[in-house]
Amino acid sequence: MMLIVLILFGTFVYISMWQGLSISIDDSIKFSTSQAIAAVNIENGKVNFSDSLPESSTADLREKGFTVRILSTNGDLLQSVGPYRNLIIDHTSIQNASNKISGFGTINLNDSKSVRVYTAPIIENQNIVGIIQVMQSLATLHETLDRLLLALLISIPVLLIVSAFSGYFLAARALSPIDQITQTAQRISTEDLSARLNLQGNDDEIGRLATTFDNMLSRLEEGFNREHQFTSDASHELRTPLAAMQAILSVTRGKPRSPEEYERAMDDLLEETGRLRALTEDLLYIARGDSRPITSYEKVDLSHLLVDLNESLRPLAESKGLMLKQNIQRGLYLFGNSDALIRAFVNLLDNAIKYTEHGEIVTDANKNDKNSIEISISDTGRGIDQEHLTHIFDRFYRVDESRTTQGFGLGLSIVQEIVKAHKGTIAVSSQIRKGTTFHINFTGIDEEK
Repeated sequence: MMLIVLILFGTFVYISMWQGLSISIDDSIKFSTSQAIAAVNIENGKVNFSDSLPESSTADLREKGFTVRILSTNGDLLQSVGPYRNLIIDHTSIQNASNKISGFGTINLNDSKSVRVYTAPIIENQNIVGIIQVMQSLATLHETLDRLLLALLISIPVLLIVSAFSGYFLAARALSPIDQITQTAQRISTEDLSARLNLQGNDDEIGRLATTFDNMLSRLEEGFNREHQFTSDASHELRTPLAAMQAILSVTRGKPRSPEEYERAMDDLLEETGRLRALTEDLLYIARGDSRPITSYEKVDLSHLLVDLNESLRPLAESKGLMLKQNIQRGLYLFGNSDALIRAFVNLLDNAIKYTEHGEIVTDANKNDKNSIEISISDTGRGIDQEHLTHIFDRFYRVDESRTTQGFGLGLSIVQEIVKAHKGTIAVSSQIRKGTTFHINFTGIDEEK
């Protein structure tokens, strides 16, 4: 393609140069003809052949390489100056000039040279008194065109070779990141997603592609690591009640027991079975939430829902000597799934009751100026250390590292998934021995009309 472009460009330059020089020579000949006609001595309507062309005029024309011939109307040579004064006379051009028609012609010489000839009538008082021919060699034109052709024949292959090597070098350099991306992609497996391109300083399409590729790998690695951790933690949590149940059964069957001992063993099995069922339900909920988001939405009276939950959990709080307070604005409506919202707020209130030894738990809910619902659940419990705050929404993460408390570390993760599904955000603030507050903000609300 580069060769075709260069050939077309060279042809255009050559033709343009040829046309420009030809027009320039023709204009120069016309101008010299006008000068020669003006210098011709005409007396009584006839050319004075004795001094028709002054010496000063012919000298100037000869210096410029022109040949001037004066002919009669019959085509007879009357006077001539210049190197080509003896050339044959073209009677066709003489006949045209006799009819007051000026024109150009080209005479090819035996030595592969050519001469440009301009034939024009000499007119005095509307009468033709003679014919003038001005000639100029086209050798300069051909020399210029030959040099141009030689330059093109040399420069086009050179430019083609340079462009080919430059294009190959630039293409190889530009596409090397693509090869690096390919090699990196071939090294990636589900067991190791740590490979990165780390292309620096490339702010172009390839650089942005490499950055996007690295970001995608980071997200994939984070997702795989999270799933691996989830699988590991889930298997650990599932093994704990199963191991306890197996131990209870082994000990109980070790020797004959009294009815009371069998009853206690059954109670222990029932408790472990309950824990196993709760864990299984949480795992199934998370699995369903990951694969199929909540879709059965309806208009939910959030004010009524929060009031009912507080009243339902009040006996549990009062059994620990805690006060359950609420400041809930009426008429708060949210477009969502009531079952999922109940599960989320029960988790938050149950955690507040579980980790508060004395004091109170307060639920605040109102609609702010930005037409969104703000909900906060505060307690005066033990609080959460700052190093744990950024992880409490992670699956199976538990602040109690000894895992002596009930729960599996899935409650807050489920709460976060439910809040996100309802176009909301959840955050937490806490101080040790002063309490913890969960802040929830819903933007996808539906006001009661």
